[in-house]
Amino acid sequence: MKFNRAIAAVLVAASVFSNVSARRPPPATSTDLDATEPQFRELYKELVETHTAQSVGSCTLAAERMAARMRAAGFADADLRLFAPDEYPKAGGLVATLAGSDPSKKAILLLAHIDVVEARREDWVRDPFTLIEEGGYFYARGSADDKAMAAYFTDILINYKREGFVPQRAIKLALTCGEETSTWTNGAQWLAANHRDWIDAEFAINEGAGGQLDANGNKVALHIQAGEKVNRNFILEVTNPGGHSSQPVPQNAIYEISAALTNISRHKFPTQLNPVTREYFSRSAALESAEIAAAMRAIVANPQDTQADTVLSRNRAWNSMLRTTCVATMIEGGHAKNALPQRVKANVNCRVFPGVSNDEVQNALVSVIANPNVSVTLVVPNRPATPTPALTAQVLGPIEIIAARHYPNIPIIPSMATGATDATYISAVGIPTFGFSAMFSDGMNNAHGLNERILVKSLMEGRKFQYDLIKYYSMH
Repeated sequence: MKFNRAIAAVLVAASVFSNVSARRPPPATSTDLDATEPQFRELYKELVETHTAQSVGSCTLAAERMAARMRAAGFADADLRLFAPDEYPKAGGLVATLAGSDPSKKAILLLAHIDVVEARREDWVRDPFTLIEEGGYFYARGSADDKAMAAYFTDILINYKREGFVPQRAIKLALTCGEETSTWTNGAQWLAANHRDWIDAEFAINEGAGGQLDANGNKVALHIQAGEKVNRNFILEVTNPGGHSSQPVPQNAIYEISAALTNISRHKFPTQLNPVTREYFSRSAALESAEIAAAMRAIVANPQDTQADTVLSRNRAWNSMLRTTCVATMIEGGHAKNALPQRVKANVNCRVFPGVSNDEVQNALVSVIANPNVSVTLVVPNRPATPTPALTAQVLGPIEIIAARHYPNIPIIPSMATGATDATYISAVGIPTFGFSAMFSDGMNNAHGLNERILVKSLMEGRKFQYDLIKYYSMH
């Protein structure tokens, strides 16, 4: 019953969004952002070229440089909180606040991480830590993930300050470190645990969904992310007395782990939908071929429709959106080339559909493996399981209003992330967090990979969109 009411709420809200878009004229931009583009480019270049990969980089330095720019624009020291966890002094960040005029209205939070994945010069065509503009793209590590959003969030607040704009709601910016690393303290997690008051807000906008371009560069859809799958790891282990390899025995730890992993590879978790993914498939159907559209509508009508599931699961992203997935990612075992293995371990990484418990997944793995010699142990999670935030009219309505001005007739489609971001930590402490970059992509950003890039046009358009959107949020 609760699930049905939640679906109904989303559908009702969807109609409200359309009505709001039709009634209200889009707000005017109060400054010419084209005139301030050179300053934005300088800020973006400085942030991208400040090395923040864990090996030799410093998020603390990057945060200090952004704070210096904000201070030069008129932000007081009291509005700029630089922080760094004691155990990792280079994993620092910044919380900046543009004060609001109405203390009864809660703030909005802009969240972006400024650390990046490692990159080696010998692997890249260009220096990964030098911002290069070429062929309509910016190339560099972090040019997209996530220094694009970090840069234009910072720049937008600088523009507001220089204009003398005073929002009704306070606008908070959190630039954090540790999203891309496993050993640095995660800045979003640290803030949530130690200084929630610094980031307290009605809701937060974070990295995540963006716009979709077709093969010809035409805008197709604009996505907003509400909710994420949960990242969980399980260790499979088999132990054996071992012995000399010249005298093999039927029970071999490597074979048993191999059989267990093969069974997992063949297992398909049941199809599931929630209000966000129902809306995703319902709205996306209008953009797809007849076969795909029919499958999307069928899966919404009946999640157990096996034919529709088969069609949609050919797409790996849709397959992951429809269910919990588990996959082998690491294996280790054996101790000598001429000895039977005494111990073999494998890591199975699961991306769990929201609302599914750890025990459910673990029990499913045990059942699929069907071998008591293979132990299955949950690795202590480093990310909490958080509920999918409600995509209310307060959040989505303004996006539709601003989109009507910037991207007329482009549909807005809610989506659920199959990966994980820092939204996990912020949502867990009661601040609903949504992914919305406002930037369109051709699907070739190569985030985390070689020659990471972002369309220059998309970055500049996203900056203008967010400028209007954040201002609108702050005045309502």
